Amino acid sequence: MELGGRSVVITGAGSGIGAGLARRFAAESPRSVVLADIDRDAVEAVAADVGGVAVETDVGREDDVRALVERAEEVGGPIDVFFSNAGIGGSHGGPEVPDEVWERAWRVNVMAHVWAARALLPAMVERGEGYLLSTASAAGILTEVGTQVYSVTKHAAVAVAEWLAINYAEAGIKVSCLCPLGVRTPMLEGALENTLGGAALLRDELLEPAEVAEAVVAAMREERFLIFPHPQVAKYMAFKGGDNERWLQGMRRMVRQARAGGAAS
Repeated sequence: MELGGRSVVITGAGSGIGAGLARRFAAESPRSVVLADIDRDAVEAVAADVGGVAVETDVGREDDVRALVERAEEVGGPIDVFFSNAGIGGSHGGPEVPDEVWERAWRVNVMAHVWAARALLPAMVERGEGYLLSTASAAGILTEVGTQVYSVTKHAAVAVAEWLAINYAEAGIKVSCLCPLGVRTPMLEGALENTLGGAALLRDELLEPAEVAEAVVAAMREERFLIFPHPQVAKYMAFKGGDNERWLQGMRRMVRQARAGGAAS
C-alpha cells in the first residue's frame, strides 16, 4: 500500500518510534494524519510539526480508542491505515511483579490492538480494504530476558496481529507487525538501566526512530506481515525455531554473563 491520499492514524506518536513514523508518513502526502498519545503536549508538538491533528488518548482504555477512531473519521473520513504503536515497558523482573503492573501492560500492549481492530474492522471489511499495523517488538518473537511483563505482552501482541492477518486477508485487510530490537527512544533508556535487558539490547546495533520508520514504509509497499528493521531478527527467529534447545542454552549463557558482569561492577 502507498500512503499518498490515505487517512492515517498513529498512536504513541508523541515521541520515539511514533513521532518518527508521523514525520515519515507525512512525507508521503497522506489525506490526513491523526496522532494520538497520552502526553497531550508532546503529541500536539509533533502534530504541529507535520500538519496533523493531535488527540490525547490513553490506549489502555477502550473508550479512548473508540473516541480516537471517531475523531479521526471526522478529520479525514474512513480510516485507511491505523498504526497501533503505543506501548509501555512494564517493570523489570518476573512473577513477583505486582498484578497492577501486569494488568496495565496487558491493556496497553495487547488489548489496545484488539480494541482498535474491534472499532475499525466492520467499516474496513465493508469497504474491502484497510491496513492494520501494530508495534510489538523483537521481544515478541524472541524474549526480553530482563522483564517478563514486557516479553509476555509483546508475544501476545504478535499473536493478535498474526490471527488478524490470517482471518481477514480474504476480506481485503492488510496486517503488519513491527518487531524491532533496540531503538533510541525514551523506553529504551529505562530498559538499559536493567543489567539483563541492557546486555541483550546492546548486543546489536541501536537504530534511530527515523530508520525504523523508513523500514515500515518499505514493508507497507510490499505488504509484509513481519517488519524487522534489524534484519538479524529473522536469523535469530529461524535459529530459535530450528534448534530451540540450543537457543535456550545460548540465552541462559547470556543471562549468566550479564549477572556476573553486574555483580562484578
